[in-house]
Amino acid sequence: MAEATKPKEAALPPVQDLTICDSTAKMLTKARQDGVVTAFDRAAAMKPCPIGADSACCKHCFMGPCRLNPNDPYGKVGVCGATADTIQARNFGRTVAAGTAAHTDHGMVMLELFRQVALGHIPEYSLMDTEKLYDLAAELNIATEGRSDQEIALNLADVLERTYTQIEGEIPFAVRVPEKTLETWRKAGIVPRGAMREIMEIMHRTTMGVDQDHTNLIKQISRTALADGWGGSMVATELSDILFGTPKPLQAEVNMGVLKERQVNVIVHGHEPNLIDSMLASVNDPALIAKAKAAGAEGINLVGMCCSGLEMMNRRGIPHAGNFMSTETVLVTGAVDAMAVDVQCIKQGLAAVAECYGTRFITTNPRCHIEGALHIEFDEHDPRFCTDLIVEKAIERFASRKVPVVIPPRVDAGVHGFSHEYINYMLGGTFRGSYVPLNDNIINGRIRGVAGVVGCTNPRTKQDFSHVELTKELIKNDVLVLVSGCAQVAMAKAGLCSPDAAHLCGPGLREVCEAVGIPPVLGLGACVDNSRILTAASEMVRAGGLGQSLADLPAAGCAPEFMSEKAIAIGQYFVASGVFTVFGVTFPTMAKTKFHELLFSGLEEQGMGKWGFAKDPHEMARMMLEHIEKKRRALGLDKGKERVLMDMAERRALEVA
Repeated sequence: MAEATKPKEAALPPVQDLTICDSTAKMLTKARQDGVVTAFDRAAAMKPCPIGADSACCKHCFMGPCRLNPNDPYGKVGVCGATADTIQARNFGRTVAAGTAAHTDHGMVMLELFRQVALGHIPEYSLMDTEKLYDLAAELNIATEGRSDQEIALNLADVLERTYTQIEGEIPFAVRVPEKTLETWRKAGIVPRGAMREIMEIMHRTTMGVDQDHTNLIKQISRTALADGWGGSMVATELSDILFGTPKPLQAEVNMGVLKERQVNVIVHGHEPNLIDSMLASVNDPALIAKAKAAGAEGINLVGMCCSGLEMMNRRGIPHAGNFMSTETVLVTGAVDAMAVDVQCIKQGLAAVAECYGTRFITTNPRCHIEGALHIEFDEHDPRFCTDLIVEKAIERFASRKVPVVIPPRVDAGVHGFSHEYINYMLGGTFRGSYVPLNDNIINGRIRGVAGVVGCTNPRTKQDFSHVELTKELIKNDVLVLVSGCAQVAMAKAGLCSPDAAHLCGPGLREVCEAVGIPPVLGLGACVDNSRILTAASEMVRAGGLGQSLADLPAAGCAPEFMSEKAIAIGQYFVASGVFTVFGVTFPTMAKTKFHELLFSGLEEQGMGKWGFAKDPHEMARMMLEHIEKKRRALGLDKGKERVLMDMAERRALEVA
C-alpha cells in the first residue's frame, strides 16, 4: 500500500464517477486492487474546507486566522477590521501572484537558455526557427539588416528581459495589444511594467495593514496577471518556438496505449521543453539503444505527460500518455521504467506510487526536490549527463521488472501543433497569410465565434467530462475551439482533435473544417501557450470587422476543471484583456459580496471582460454561447448576411494590407 491513510473501501466513490478516460479508469481499479492510493481516492477522503473554498478565511498575519461565514459575509470582520471584500481581494491577489510567478520563473529560464544558446555556450541546442527570430525582431523594432542571427538574438534577449526586470514603462509585448484595449489599460493604470515589479507590489499591497480597498486592489491584481499573459508566458512561448521550432500540424498519438511492453518506457512530466528535448537525443543514442537491447528490450520509448509532453508532442509528434490526473495511474501499468519530472503540477504522491511499482522516479530541477525521489540535476550546459543517466536507470529497471505489466491498449490519434503562425498561414498561404478569411466567416455567420477551452484536470470533478461535453456543445453551435494544457489531452482522447470530428459540428463550422482540412478543436500546446490565444485574438481585431478591442470579439474562454493557482492568473489576464471567462469546479469568492460582483460584472463595465462560474458543462456552454451572441449583436452581426466560403483562388485575390 502506498500510504498509511488509505480510505475505507466503502467510502471510495465508483471509478465510473471519477473519470471518462477508459485507461485511467482501468488503472485506478487496478490500483485499488493493489492497495495503492492515488489522488482520486485522497480527494474522496479529504473534504475541502467550506470557509477556505469561498475565500472567507484570512491568515495573512498572526492575530488570526480569521474566519467569516460565507452565508453571512458581512456578519463580522477580521481582528484587524478587514471586511469580507478586503479578505477576498487579498487572497485572490496572492493566488494571481503565485500563478504569475510560476509562469514568470519559467519564462526567465527560457530567456536565459535562449541567451546562452545565442552566445554559443550550449551547442546541444540551436536557433531552430530563425524566421520567427527575424519576425519577432521586426515586431519589437530591432534592426536586422546586415546583422548576424547571433547579434539579433542577443539584442532580442536584452529587450525581452525588460519583461521581467523593468520597473517603469510598458512591457515589450504591449505593442501586440489592440490600441483600444491598451487605452482601457492605460486609463485604469494596469499596463504591466515588469513582472517582478508587479508581483512584488501585489504581495506588499496584500500584506496586513496595506491596501484595504478591493476596488483599488483589483487594479494591481489585473496588472500582475497581465504581466503573465502578455509577459512571462508570452516570452516563454515565443523563445521556445525559436529554440525548439514553431509548431505546425502533425499527427500524434495520445493515451496509455502508447507505452510498449517490450521496450524501455521513459516518461517526462513537467513544463520545461529543454529536458524532454534533450531526452529525445538520449533515447535515440545508438549506444543507449544497444544497452537496452542487451537488457532484453526491443528499444527505448519516450513518452510525454502534461505540459512538457504537450510541448514536444506539438513540435515533434512524441506520443503523450495522459494529463495531470493520469500521472499516478500510468505508473500502475508497471510498464513505466522511469518518470523524470522538472517543475509545476508534479504530485508528491507520485513518489509513493512509483515505489509500489518499482518505477525510477527522478527529479531533475533545483526548484523541485521531492522526498523519496532520486535527484539527478539537469544542467543546460551539459544536458546529456542527466538525460543519459535517466535512460540508464530506466534500462536497469527494465532488466529487473518485478511487477506484471498491464497496459490499456487504447491509442487515440489526432492532429496537433497549431500556432498563431500556422493559423495565419493556413487561412491565406505563404504570401497572403491573414486572419481575414476567419473574420469573414465569423461575420457571415458560418462560424459564430471563437472559444478557448483550457486548463487542468481536478479530482473534485469527473476527469475530462466537462472539457469534452463543453467542447461538443460549442462546436455543435458553430464555435471554433482553441485548446491548450491538460484540456488538449482530454480532447485528443475524445477524438475532437481529428478532422474526422467535423461531423460533430454545426453546418457552418463543419463546412469550414472540411474546406480547410482542420479539426474543429485546434491544439495549441502547454498551459503557458495560452498566450497564443491572446496573439490570435489580437490579430482578429487587426484584421478588421470584429470591433476595435479584444472586448468586442465574439469570443469566450473557459477552464472547466481547473485546479492550479496558475489557472486563476490565466483567467484574470484573459478577463483584464476583455474576454468573458468561465471557470468550473469552484471559485474563490463569496457570492453576493462587492468583490464578487466586481469580478463578475464590474470589470466589464470598465471595458474589460468578466468572470463566470458554473459546475455543469452544459451551463458553461450556454453562458459562453449567450455571450458570443451578445457580442455578435453589438457588432451588428445578428442580421442575415450572405454566407460565402472562399476557396484558395478567392483567398489569393484578397487585398491584404
